[in-house]
Amino acid sequence: MKSYIKTVSLLVLASVCLVSGVHAENSKSNDQLTLKKLLKDKAIVAQQIEKFDELDFEIFSGQQWHRVEESHAKNILVHWPDGHTTKGIDVHIEDMKAMFVWSPDLKITKHPIKFGAENWTAVVGEMTGTFSKPMPIGGGKTIQPTGKKFAITMATLGYWENGVMTEEYLFWDNQVFMKQIGLGQ
Repeated sequence: MKSYIKTVSLLVLASVCLVSGVHAENSKSNDQLTLKKLLKDKAIVAQQIEKFDELDFEIFSGQQWHRVEESHAKNILVHWPDGHTTKGIDVHIEDMKAMFVWSPDLKITKHPIKFGAENWTAVVGEMTGTFSKPMPIGGGKTIQPTGKKFAITMATLGYWENGVMTEEYLFWDNQVFMKQIGLGQ
């Protein structure tokens, strides 16, 4: 009987050790999978941020509109600071072009803050220019230029799928902007 109890005890102990070892091995395997996913996500975000830098500093600032599709989906949904939303890359390009009509020297000069996680990127930048040409406001009307320079902080949140943004949120303080170009109190 003692021998039987000893054998059963050893089997129970061996089973506990085996199960613990399997659990530890599974945990190690799960940790490795999690680490691989994090490293892959980090690499993807780094590529997206690199594309975003190129978009702002070269494509937008250089008005290389034919290259916008390198970072934007054809059916991109864009949320603008004034509250309007557009859908489609062609509409987005036309909105961006319109900014250069009244500020031909418009550019984004830096991204001091940029980060992301999974499918999202967040970039804070500085947009500068001069209100040097008439600003169209619709109905054939324009606002005459003030000649004032502006430098506003802007932010963009981008949602990426398959290497391009499918949704973009643009933020800047329109009141600060209007004051800087001489149109606000």
